[in-house]
Amino acid sequence: MAWSVARFFSVTAAVVDLRALRTRSPLAIGLGCASLAGSSLWHSSSSSRSHQPFASMSVSADAGLGLKEAVQTEKAPAALGPYSQAIKANNMVYVSGVLGLVPETGKFIADGVEEQTEQLLKNMGEILKASGASYSSVVKTTIMLADLNDFKKVNEIYGKYFPPPAPARSTYQVAALPLDAKIEIECIASL
Repeated sequence: MAWSVARFFSVTAAVVDLRALRTRSPLAIGLGCASLAGSSLWHSSSSSRSHQPFASMSVSADAGLGLKEAVQTEKAPAALGPYSQAIKANNMVYVSGVLGLVPETGKFIADGVEEQTEQLLKNMGEILKASGASYSSVVKTTIMLADLNDFKKVNEIYGKYFPPPAPARSTYQVAALPLDAKIEIECIASL
């Protein structure tokens, strides 16, 4: 959003007392940051009320958010709900949480955390590949475990997929995962 301040222009519906606003500059509004010009714009040698400045708000066609593009591959399990396997935006890829499901069957490869970790990392690799990224371009991962006691087992498998420097990472034990999975991993990669 952009704010513009004009001098010597009178519009009845848009008149704003800038004296009340000037102590709050810059002023955060919604998605953008509004900045009102300094007090020299609203000071006038004339005391006439008809020459007071006003503030108007306009929305830019380019809000700086960029376009987003869904990434979809049949080489990884389909999303289980109303979300994308990944989204590309602003030279980044945001991969949704991935499970250790076999793409062709939609079933877990096995009940063990090791097998599920291996399968989900293969699935994640296919999603990254479909987006134009790779394991080496991953900058952040989040691991959700059904049991934090599986941390060491997961680390051994995880380390085989991410070359140095390893991505930043957070690991949590959660109350439950979709389909009673043992592990879920999401990631962010650069393009």
